[in-house]
Amino acid sequence: MKPMLTSLAAGSLLALVAAAQTPRYTVTDLGNVGADGQPFQTTNNGLDVGSAMVGNALHAVAWYQGQMYDLGTLKGENSQAFGTNMLDQPGYRPGLVVGEAQTSKPDPDGEDFCSFTALGLLPSGSCLPFLWRNGVMYALPTLGGNNGIANKINYADEIAGTAENTMYDATCPSGMIQHQFLPVVWQFAVPHQLPTYPGDPDGSAMAINDGGQAAGASGTCAPSSPISAINLQPLHALLWENGTATDLGNLGGTGQFFGIEAEYLNNAGQVVGWSDLKGDANFHAFLWTKGTGMQDLGTVGSDVNSLAIGINDAGDVVGASLDANFNPRAFLRVGQNLLDLNDLLPAGSPLYLLTACSINRARQITGIAIDLAGNIHAYLATPVRDADSGASMWAVAPAPGSANARRPQLPRFQIGKR
Repeated sequence: MKPMLTSLAAGSLLALVAAAQTPRYTVTDLGNVGADGQPFQTTNNGLDVGSAMVGNALHAVAWYQGQMYDLGTLKGENSQAFGTNMLDQPGYRPGLVVGEAQTSKPDPDGEDFCSFTALGLLPSGSCLPFLWRNGVMYALPTLGGNNGIANKINYADEIAGTAENTMYDATCPSGMIQHQFLPVVWQFAVPHQLPTYPGDPDGSAMAINDGGQAAGASGTCAPSSPISAINLQPLHALLWENGTATDLGNLGGTGQFFGIEAEYLNNAGQVVGWSDLKGDANFHAFLWTKGTGMQDLGTVGSDVNSLAIGINDAGDVVGASLDANFNPRAFLRVGQNLLDLNDLLPAGSPLYLLTACSINRARQITGIAIDLAGNIHAYLATPVRDADSGASMWAVAPAPGSANARRPQLPRFQIGKR
Protein backbone atom coordinates (compact mmCIF):
# COMPACT_ATOMS: atom_id res chain seq x y z
CA MET A 1 0.00 0.00 0.00
CA LYS A 2 1.34 3.45 -0.91
CA PRO A 3 2.12 5.73 2.03
CA MET A 4 -0.27 8.60 2.76
CA LEU A 5 1.01 12.10 1.87
CA THR A 6 1.43 14.41 4.81
CA SER A 7 -0.72 17.56 4.73
CA LEU A 8 2.44 19.62 4.06
CA ALA A 9 3.50 17.39 1.18
CA ALA A 10 -0.03 17.40 -0.23
CA GLY A 11 -0.13 21.19 -0.04
CA SER A 12 3.21 21.46 -1.81
CA LEU A 13 2.03 19.06 -4.50
CA LEU A 14 -1.13 21.06 -5.07
CA ALA A 15 0.93 24.24 -5.38
CA LEU A 16 3.15 22.58 -8.00
CA VAL A 17 0.14 21.31 -9.91
CA ALA A 18 -1.41 24.79 -9.90
CA ALA A 19 1.85 26.31 -11.11
CA ALA A 20 2.15 23.70 -13.85
CA GLN A 21 -1.32 24.63 -15.08
CA THR A 22 -0.48 28.31 -15.50
CA PRO A 23 -0.36 29.11 -19.22
CA ARG A 24 2.47 30.99 -20.88
CA TYR A 25 1.59 33.54 -23.57
CA THR A 26 3.12 35.10 -26.65
CA VAL A 27 1.95 38.51 -27.86
CA THR A 28 1.11 39.73 -31.35
CA ASP A 29 1.31 43.51 -31.72
CA LEU A 30 -1.80 44.67 -33.61
CA GLY A 31 -0.34 48.14 -34.07
CA ASN A 32 -0.40 51.62 -32.62
CA VAL A 33 -4.04 52.64 -32.08
CA GLY A 34 -3.46 56.11 -30.62
CA ALA A 35 -4.35 57.43 -27.18
CA ASP A 36 -8.08 56.60 -27.42
CA GLY A 37 -8.07 53.42 -29.53
CA GLN A 38 -8.35 49.84 -28.36
CA PRO A 39 -9.76 46.42 -29.26
CA PHE A 40 -12.92 45.36 -27.44
CA GLN A 41 -13.70 41.80 -28.53
CA THR A 42 -11.93 38.80 -30.00
CA THR A 43 -13.91 35.95 -31.58
CA ASN A 44 -13.25 32.22 -31.62
CA ASN A 45 -11.95 32.36 -35.19
CA GLY A 46 -9.59 35.30 -35.08
CA LEU A 47 -11.64 38.44 -35.75
CA ASP A 48 -10.96 41.36 -33.41
CA VAL A 49 -12.96 44.60 -33.38
CA GLY A 50 -12.35 47.94 -31.72
CA SER A 51 -11.14 51.41 -32.63
CA ALA A 52 -7.99 53.22 -33.74
CA MET A 53 -6.98 56.79 -34.42
CA VAL A 54 -7.20 57.72 -38.11
CA GLY A 55 -5.63 61.15 -38.37
CA ASN A 56 -7.39 63.28 -35.75
CA ALA A 57 -10.45 61.05 -35.58
CA LEU A 58 -11.28 57.71 -33.93
CA HIS A 59 -12.66 55.06 -36.28
CA ALA A 60 -14.23 51.65 -35.81
CA VAL A 61 -11.80 48.99 -37.04
CA ALA A 62 -11.47 45.23 -37.37
CA TRP A 63 -8.33 43.10 -37.29
CA TYR A 64 -8.21 39.82 -39.20
CA GLN A 65 -5.19 37.69 -40.09
CA GLY A 66 -2.79 40.46 -39.16
CA GLN A 67 -4.54 43.19 -41.14
CA MET A 68 -6.49 46.18 -39.79
CA TYR A 69 -9.57 47.36 -41.66
CA ASP A 70 -11.23 50.77 -41.26
CA LEU A 71 -15.01 50.31 -40.95
CA GLY A 72 -15.76 54.00 -41.45
CA THR A 73 -18.41 56.20 -39.83
CA LEU A 74 -21.98 57.37 -40.39
CA LYS A 75 -20.61 60.45 -42.21
CA GLY A 76 -19.51 61.99 -38.92
CA GLU A 77 -16.03 62.29 -37.40
CA ASN A 78 -15.77 59.35 -35.00
CA SER A 79 -16.88 55.77 -34.47
CA GLN A 80 -16.04 52.68 -32.40
CA ALA A 81 -16.80 48.97 -32.84
CA PHE A 82 -17.69 47.13 -29.63
CA GLY A 83 -18.94 43.72 -30.71
CA THR A 84 -19.09 41.14 -33.48
CA ASN A 85 -20.64 37.73 -34.01
CA MET A 86 -18.36 36.22 -36.64
CA LEU A 87 -19.26 32.54 -36.75
CA ASP A 88 -16.83 29.66 -36.45
CA GLN A 89 -17.76 27.69 -39.55
CA PRO A 90 -15.30 28.30 -42.42
CA GLY A 91 -17.00 29.54 -45.55
CA TYR A 92 -20.15 30.63 -43.69
CA ARG A 93 -21.19 34.26 -43.60
CA PRO A 94 -19.02 37.20 -42.60
CA GLY A 95 -19.51 38.56 -39.13
CA LEU A 96 -21.74 41.48 -38.26
CA VAL A 97 -20.15 44.32 -36.29
CA VAL A 98 -21.89 46.75 -33.94
CA GLY A 99 -20.89 49.94 -32.19
CA GLU A 100 -21.40 53.70 -32.11
CA ALA A 101 -20.81 56.32 -34.80
CA GLN A 102 -21.30 60.03 -35.12
CA THR A 103 -23.38 61.45 -37.94
CA SER A 104 -23.04 64.73 -39.85
CA LYS A 105 -26.36 65.96 -38.39
CA PRO A 106 -25.84 68.21 -35.33
CA ASP A 107 -27.46 67.06 -32.11
CA PRO A 108 -30.24 69.61 -31.42
CA ASP A 109 -29.39 69.57 -27.69
CA GLY A 110 -25.61 69.64 -28.15
CA GLU A 111 -25.19 66.33 -26.31
CA ASP A 112 -21.87 64.48 -26.22
CA PHE A 113 -23.72 61.19 -25.85
CA CYS A 114 -20.87 58.89 -26.88
CA SER A 115 -18.23 60.93 -24.99
CA PHE A 116 -16.09 61.60 -28.05
CA THR A 117 -15.68 65.26 -27.07
CA ALA A 118 -14.88 64.19 -23.48
CA LEU A 119 -12.05 62.11 -24.94
CA GLY A 120 -10.64 65.23 -26.61
CA LEU A 121 -11.73 64.28 -30.12
CA LEU A 122 -13.20 66.51 -32.80
CA PRO A 123 -16.89 67.39 -32.27
CA SER A 124 -19.47 66.13 -34.73
CA GLY A 125 -23.19 65.35 -34.92
CA SER A 126 -25.46 63.02 -33.00
CA CYS A 127 -24.15 59.55 -32.15
CA LEU A 128 -26.12 56.53 -33.31
CA PRO A 129 -25.88 52.77 -32.78
CA PHE A 130 -24.69 51.01 -35.92
CA LEU A 131 -24.72 47.61 -37.56
CA TRP A 132 -21.90 46.99 -40.07
CA ARG A 133 -22.54 44.31 -42.67
CA ASN A 134 -20.73 43.46 -45.91
CA GLY A 135 -18.79 46.70 -45.95
CA VAL A 136 -21.71 49.02 -45.19
CA MET A 137 -22.47 50.76 -41.89
CA TYR A 138 -26.20 51.10 -41.11
CA ALA A 139 -27.74 53.25 -38.36
CA LEU A 140 -30.04 51.45 -35.93
CA PRO A 141 -33.21 53.15 -34.65
CA THR A 142 -33.40 54.62 -31.14
CA LEU A 143 -36.38 54.92 -28.78
CA GLY A 144 -37.28 58.22 -30.42
CA GLY A 145 -34.28 60.18 -29.17
CA ASN A 146 -31.24 61.44 -31.04
CA ASN A 147 -28.57 59.03 -29.77
CA GLY A 148 -27.77 55.45 -28.90
CA ILE A 149 -25.02 52.81 -28.65
CA ALA A 150 -24.88 49.17 -29.81
CA ASN A 151 -22.59 47.22 -27.49
CA LYS A 152 -22.62 43.52 -28.37
CA ILE A 153 -24.32 41.13 -30.80
CA ASN A 154 -25.00 37.39 -30.45
CA TYR A 155 -25.09 34.63 -33.06
CA ALA A 156 -28.86 35.17 -33.54
CA ASP A 157 -28.11 38.79 -34.55
CA GLU A 158 -29.72 40.16 -31.37
CA ILE A 159 -27.97 43.38 -30.33
CA ALA A 160 -27.63 44.76 -26.79
CA GLY A 161 -27.16 48.45 -26.12
CA THR A 162 -28.76 51.69 -25.02
CA ALA A 163 -30.96 54.27 -26.73
CA GLU A 164 -32.43 57.66 -25.91
CA ASN A 165 -36.12 58.40 -25.76
CA THR A 166 -37.73 61.84 -25.83
CA MET A 167 -38.31 62.22 -22.07
CA TYR A 168 -36.35 64.90 -20.21
CA ASP A 169 -33.96 63.44 -17.61
CA ALA A 170 -33.86 65.59 -14.48
CA THR A 171 -30.92 63.57 -13.05
CA CYS A 172 -28.49 64.84 -15.72
CA PRO A 173 -26.00 67.50 -14.64
CA SER A 174 -26.43 70.89 -16.28
CA GLY A 175 -24.98 70.97 -19.78
CA MET A 176 -24.82 67.17 -20.05
CA ILE A 177 -27.25 64.65 -21.55
CA GLN A 178 -30.83 65.94 -21.78
CA HIS A 179 -32.93 62.81 -22.30
CA GLN A 180 -33.40 59.41 -20.73
CA PHE A 181 -31.38 56.55 -22.20
CA LEU A 182 -32.57 53.03 -21.56
CA PRO A 183 -31.28 49.47 -22.04
CA VAL A 184 -32.50 47.89 -25.25
CA VAL A 185 -32.17 44.75 -27.34
CA TRP A 186 -32.59 45.13 -31.10
CA GLN A 187 -34.25 42.19 -32.83
CA PHE A 188 -34.46 42.46 -36.62
CA ALA A 189 -33.27 46.08 -36.16
CA VAL A 190 -36.26 46.92 -33.92
CA PRO A 191 -35.37 48.20 -30.41
CA HIS A 192 -37.11 46.54 -27.47
CA GLN A 193 -36.81 48.44 -24.20
CA LEU A 194 -35.64 46.54 -21.13
CA PRO A 195 -36.63 47.45 -17.56
CA THR A 196 -34.26 49.27 -15.22
CA TYR A 197 -34.02 48.76 -11.46
CA PRO A 198 -37.06 50.44 -9.86
CA GLY A 199 -36.38 54.18 -9.58
CA ASP A 200 -33.39 54.22 -11.94
CA PRO A 201 -34.14 56.49 -14.93
CA ASP A 202 -31.24 55.34 -17.15
CA GLY A 203 -29.38 52.20 -18.11
CA SER A 204 -27.50 50.21 -20.71
CA ALA A 205 -27.35 46.57 -21.81
CA MET A 206 -23.62 45.92 -22.18
CA ALA A 207 -23.64 42.33 -23.49
CA ILE A 208 -25.88 39.54 -24.74
CA ASN A 209 -25.25 35.80 -24.99
CA ASP A 210 -26.48 33.29 -27.55
CA GLY A 211 -29.41 32.33 -25.32
CA GLY A 212 -30.72 35.90 -25.34
CA GLN A 213 -29.71 36.76 -21.77
CA ALA A 214 -28.39 40.32 -21.48
CA ALA A 215 -26.27 41.96 -18.79
CA GLY A 216 -25.59 45.58 -17.94
CA ALA A 217 -26.55 48.24 -15.43
CA SER A 218 -29.00 50.95 -14.55
CA GLY A 219 -28.61 54.12 -12.51
CA THR A 220 -28.61 57.85 -13.01
CA CYS A 221 -27.24 60.27 -15.57
CA ALA A 222 -23.69 61.45 -14.79
CA PRO A 223 -20.59 62.98 -16.37
CA SER A 224 -18.75 60.64 -18.73
CA SER A 225 -17.27 57.73 -16.76
CA PRO A 226 -13.45 57.47 -16.78
CA ILE A 227 -13.88 53.69 -16.98
CA SER A 228 -16.70 53.06 -19.45
CA ALA A 229 -16.90 56.48 -21.19
CA ILE A 230 -20.69 56.58 -20.94
CA ASN A 231 -22.80 59.13 -19.09
CA LEU A 232 -24.13 56.66 -16.52
CA GLN A 233 -23.58 56.32 -12.79
CA PRO A 234 -24.26 52.55 -12.60
CA LEU A 235 -25.99 51.77 -9.31
CA HIS A 236 -27.31 48.28 -10.04
CA ALA A 237 -25.74 45.43 -12.03
CA LEU A 238 -28.54 43.68 -13.90
CA LEU A 239 -29.23 40.43 -15.75
CA TRP A 240 -32.19 40.41 -18.14
CA GLU A 241 -33.97 37.22 -19.15
CA ASN A 242 -37.33 36.99 -20.90
CA GLY A 243 -37.92 40.68 -20.28
CA THR A 244 -37.32 40.48 -16.51
CA ALA A 245 -34.44 42.25 -14.75
CA THR A 246 -32.56 40.57 -11.88
CA ASP A 247 -30.43 42.70 -9.56
CA LEU A 248 -27.08 40.90 -9.16
CA GLY A 249 -26.29 42.57 -5.84
CA ASN A 250 -23.07 44.33 -4.86
CA LEU A 251 -19.81 43.97 -2.92
CA GLY A 252 -20.90 46.29 -0.13
CA GLY A 253 -20.83 49.63 -1.95
CA THR A 254 -23.66 51.91 -2.99
CA GLY A 255 -22.38 52.53 -6.52
CA GLN A 256 -21.67 56.22 -5.94
CA PHE A 257 -17.91 55.91 -6.64
CA PHE A 258 -17.04 53.92 -9.78
CA GLY A 259 -20.35 52.14 -9.72
CA ILE A 260 -21.78 48.63 -9.84
CA GLU A 261 -21.85 47.33 -13.40
CA ALA A 262 -22.19 44.02 -15.21
CA GLU A 263 -19.91 44.15 -18.24
CA TYR A 264 -20.05 40.76 -19.95
CA LEU A 265 -21.59 37.29 -19.71
CA ASN A 266 -20.98 33.91 -21.27
CA ASN A 267 -23.37 31.31 -22.66
CA ALA A 268 -23.61 29.64 -19.24
CA GLY A 269 -25.08 32.83 -17.79
CA GLN A 270 -21.97 33.66 -15.75
CA VAL A 271 -21.60 37.44 -15.43
CA VAL A 272 -18.54 39.58 -14.76
CA GLY A 273 -18.12 43.24 -13.94
CA TRP A 274 -17.14 45.43 -11.00
CA SER A 275 -18.65 46.84 -7.83
CA ASP A 276 -17.79 49.51 -5.32
CA LEU A 277 -16.75 48.10 -1.95
CA LYS A 278 -18.13 49.14 1.42
CA GLY A 279 -17.35 52.82 1.95
CA ASP A 280 -17.29 53.53 -1.83
CA ALA A 281 -13.55 54.25 -1.82
CA ASN A 282 -12.46 51.28 -3.98
CA PHE A 283 -13.96 48.81 -6.45
CA HIS A 284 -13.28 45.16 -7.22
CA ALA A 285 -13.94 42.76 -10.08
CA PHE A 286 -16.79 40.32 -9.54
CA LEU A 287 -18.01 37.01 -10.93
CA TRP A 288 -21.74 36.29 -10.56
CA THR A 289 -23.34 32.89 -10.99
CA LYS A 290 -26.89 31.82 -10.26
CA GLY A 291 -25.68 29.33 -7.68
CA THR A 292 -23.18 31.46 -5.76
CA GLY A 293 -24.28 35.05 -6.36
CA MET A 294 -21.69 37.83 -6.61
CA GLN A 295 -18.13 36.81 -5.74
CA ASP A 296 -15.33 39.30 -5.05
CA LEU A 297 -12.36 38.39 -7.27
CA GLY A 298 -9.90 40.66 -5.47
CA THR A 299 -6.91 42.27 -7.20
CA VAL A 300 -3.43 41.42 -8.44
CA GLY A 301 -0.86 41.64 -5.63
CA SER A 302 -1.11 44.85 -3.62
CA ASP A 303 -3.37 46.66 -6.10
CA VAL A 304 -6.45 48.30 -4.63
CA ASN A 305 -8.96 48.28 -7.51
CA SER A 306 -9.92 45.86 -10.27
CA LEU A 307 -12.36 45.37 -13.15
CA ALA A 308 -13.55 42.11 -14.73
CA ILE A 309 -14.18 42.85 -18.41
CA GLY A 310 -14.43 39.51 -20.23
CA ILE A 311 -15.28 35.84 -19.67
CA ASN A 312 -15.34 32.88 -22.06
CA ASP A 313 -17.62 29.86 -21.97
CA ALA A 314 -15.06 27.91 -19.92
CA GLY A 315 -15.28 30.54 -17.18
CA ASP A 316 -11.85 32.14 -17.73
CA VAL A 317 -12.01 35.78 -16.58
CA VAL A 318 -9.88 38.70 -17.76
CA GLY A 319 -9.74 42.37 -16.88
CA ALA A 320 -7.56 45.05 -15.35
CA SER A 321 -6.08 45.53 -11.88
CA LEU A 322 -5.14 49.05 -10.72
CA ASP A 323 -2.84 50.43 -8.07
CA ALA A 324 -3.61 53.41 -5.82
CA ASN A 325 -2.59 55.79 -8.63
CA PHE A 326 -4.93 54.04 -11.09
CA ASN A 327 -2.07 52.52 -13.11
CA PRO A 328 -3.59 49.40 -14.73
CA ARG A 329 -2.21 45.98 -15.59
CA ALA A 330 -3.99 43.20 -17.45
CA PHE A 331 -5.02 40.12 -15.48
CA LEU A 332 -6.06 36.54 -16.17
CA ARG A 333 -7.85 34.57 -13.49
CA VAL A 334 -6.25 31.16 -12.94
CA GLY A 335 -7.95 29.05 -10.27
CA GLN A 336 -8.93 31.48 -7.54
CA ASN A 337 -6.12 33.96 -8.24
CA LEU A 338 -5.75 36.97 -10.50
CA LEU A 339 -2.39 36.79 -12.29
CA ASP A 340 -0.60 39.70 -13.90
CA LEU A 341 -0.70 38.78 -17.59
CA ASN A 342 2.69 40.46 -18.01
CA ASP A 343 4.21 37.79 -15.77
CA LEU A 344 3.16 35.14 -18.31
CA LEU A 345 5.02 36.74 -21.25
CA PRO A 346 8.54 36.00 -22.48
CA ALA A 347 11.25 38.08 -20.83
CA GLY A 348 11.99 41.37 -22.56
CA SER A 349 8.54 41.82 -24.11
CA PRO A 350 8.43 45.26 -25.81
CA LEU A 351 4.81 45.74 -24.74
CA TYR A 352 3.39 46.14 -21.24
CA LEU A 353 -0.21 44.88 -21.17
CA LEU A 354 -2.55 47.39 -19.54
CA THR A 355 -5.96 45.79 -19.97
CA ALA A 356 -7.41 42.43 -20.98
CA CYS A 357 -10.79 43.13 -22.56
CA SER A 358 -11.86 39.82 -24.12
CA ILE A 359 -10.93 36.13 -24.04
CA ASN A 360 -12.08 33.52 -26.55
CA ARG A 361 -12.49 29.77 -26.48
CA ALA A 362 -8.80 29.20 -27.28
CA ARG A 363 -7.86 31.50 -24.36
CA GLN A 364 -6.57 34.17 -26.72
CA ILE A 365 -6.80 37.57 -25.05
CA THR A 366 -7.04 41.04 -26.55
CA GLY A 367 -6.64 44.46 -24.97
CA ILE A 368 -4.39 47.50 -24.96
CA ALA A 369 -0.69 47.77 -24.16
CA ILE A 370 1.96 50.46 -23.94
CA ASP A 371 5.36 50.38 -25.64
CA LEU A 372 8.66 51.75 -24.33
CA ALA A 373 7.98 55.11 -25.99
CA GLY A 374 4.59 55.46 -24.30
CA ASN A 375 2.46 54.66 -27.37
CA ILE A 376 -0.80 52.73 -26.98
CA HIS A 377 -1.01 49.48 -28.99
CA ALA A 378 -3.66 46.83 -29.49
CA TYR A 379 -2.44 43.29 -28.81
CA LEU A 380 -3.51 39.67 -29.12
CA ALA A 381 -2.03 37.29 -26.52
CA THR A 382 -1.98 33.60 -27.47
CA PRO A 383 -1.18 30.61 -25.22
CA VAL A 384 2.11 28.92 -26.12
CA ARG A 385 1.56 25.61 -27.91
CA ASP A 386 3.75 22.57 -28.33
CA ALA A 387 5.07 22.55 -31.90
CA ASP A 388 4.90 18.74 -32.12
CA SER A 389 1.53 17.92 -30.60
CA GLY A 390 -0.31 21.18 -31.06
CA ALA A 391 -1.51 20.92 -27.48
CA SER A 392 -1.33 23.78 -25.02
CA MET A 393 2.04 24.03 -23.29
CA TRP A 394 1.71 24.66 -19.57
CA ALA A 395 4.67 25.91 -17.58
CA VAL A 396 5.53 27.54 -14.29
CA ALA A 397 4.98 31.28 -14.56
CA PRO A 398 7.79 33.73 -13.76
CA ALA A 399 8.01 34.84 -10.17
CA PRO A 400 5.03 37.04 -9.25
CA GLY A 401 5.89 40.70 -9.51
CA SER A 402 8.67 40.23 -12.06
CA ALA A 403 6.89 42.57 -14.47
CA ASN A 404 6.22 45.14 -11.78
CA ALA A 405 9.73 46.54 -11.96
CA ARG A 406 8.90 47.96 -15.37
CA ARG A 407 5.27 48.79 -14.66
CA PRO A 408 4.75 52.22 -16.24
CA GLN A 409 3.53 55.11 -14.15
CA LEU A 410 0.73 56.77 -16.05
CA PRO A 411 -0.14 60.29 -14.90
CA ARG A 412 -3.13 60.32 -17.24
CA PHE A 413 -4.81 57.17 -18.40
CA GLN A 414 -8.36 56.27 -19.23
CA ILE A 415 -9.32 52.62 -19.06
CA GLY A 416 -11.62 53.20 -21.99
CA LYS A 417 -15.03 52.05 -22.97
CA ARG A 418 -16.11 48.46 -22.36
